[in-house]
Amino acid sequence: MRLSRLLLRPVSTACVASVTDAMAGYPQALVSRIGHPVIWIGRLIDGLDRRLNTPECTPIRRRANGFVASAVTVAVPTLAAVALERSIRRILPPSVALPLTGMLASSLVAQRSLHDHVLAVAQQAQVSLPAARRAVSHIVGRDPEQLDEAGVLRAATETLAENFSDGIVAPLFWMALGGLPGAVFYKAVNTADSMIGHRTPRHEAFGYAAARLDDLVNLPASRLSALWLILAALSLPGMDAHAALRVLRRDARTHRSPNAGWPEAAMAGALGIRLSGPRAYNGVRVAEPWVGDGTPDLRPADLFRALALYRRACLIQTLAGLTAMLLLARMARRR
Repeated sequence: MRLSRLLLRPVSTACVASVTDAMAGYPQALVSRIGHPVIWIGRLIDGLDRRLNTPECTPIRRRANGFVASAVTVAVPTLAAVALERSIRRILPPSVALPLTGMLASSLVAQRSLHDHVLAVAQQAQVSLPAARRAVSHIVGRDPEQLDEAGVLRAATETLAENFSDGIVAPLFWMALGGLPGAVFYKAVNTADSMIGHRTPRHEAFGYAAARLDDLVNLPASRLSALWLILAALSLPGMDAHAALRVLRRDARTHRSPNAGWPEAAMAGALGIRLSGPRAYNGVRVAEPWVGDGTPDLRPADLFRALALYRRACLIQTLAGLTAMLLLARMARRR
């Protein structure tokens, strides 16, 4: 029963954050005035990169410095979040502290933002290919000028699947375990990987620790995100949950990422499409295996279907969180 009491607060925080983000997102006015937590973490990482990843460092030294940078990147924001959460709980009554903490934590979840960015790609693809390329350039790293319409739509669908895992499921998972500090911990790891966890001459050694840590902390969420997508496919007409499970078992582990392949495979199977495959990064052609059995020639209607699947998966996750919260509250009251 002590465990139920221990988990009730962070699970409740995650539920409040999920609902708040779905309803309101992170207002652009706040971004303009004070920035965003990810921006603040990014500034810390950039400073560490400039100071600890200098050209005169040997590869061994760079890797060692990368471990130091990753430790600092995780420790500083997480400890700040611990202090903030404790201060809120100390100053305010529980009936106010919990909703406030959840609303603050919602800034670390990207349900609404991801949906709106991918929706813009689907809408612009109905207008023209150049418009779709401009829209997709905001959410992918590959060169959009090298993509035809199907390539743009595949890139947007892959981003939707992958970011469902690391932008929504993962921060809520770690939030449900550790409250606001848990979500900040995850976001620091994920931001470090996105900034320095690349296999480039500058970051291959320095970003090694960040990339490996990100793979580790995303492992549970990637599997959970695939589950939510399969359950969503079960509840939507025109979706194939059985194919989602089949493609997941076959293709998830062949993906270039140890985690992204899980939601991508589940989404590809559910929609009856093919994702991943060959692509170009900075003009360099990269041969990647296909994920899924269907057509790779996506149309805007396919991306709209992917968004419907995504919305249902988000709803299922929120309902699962609310159910867990009610069960934990009931168990805690019994004692």
